Amino acid sequence: MTKAEELIKILREEILPEIEAVIDEMFEEIAENKSASDEDKAEFKEAQEMKKEFEEMAFEAETGEMDEEECEENLAECREILKDIRALEEE
Repeated sequence: MTKAEELIKILREEILPEIEAVIDEMFEEIAENKSASDEDKAEFKEAQEMKKEFEEMAFEAETGEMDEEECEENLAECREILKDIRALEEE
């Protein structure tokens, strides 16, 4: 498997679903409370922007816009992010 394929897999199967779950939780909290602080709104917007960035990264890897070296660097970053997510889930 190439680094691009690995990156696409980790993005599509692990990172994007995690971000989507966070966005869904945030949306539900905001909807339930019917009001959100400026901080809540900023965090929600940040999560949406992060999702968009990861989607763009997957697209670039899929279309070949990202070379193998760049894929390898992004893959390493994604693995670190997943490590952090899993550590938070264990707490």
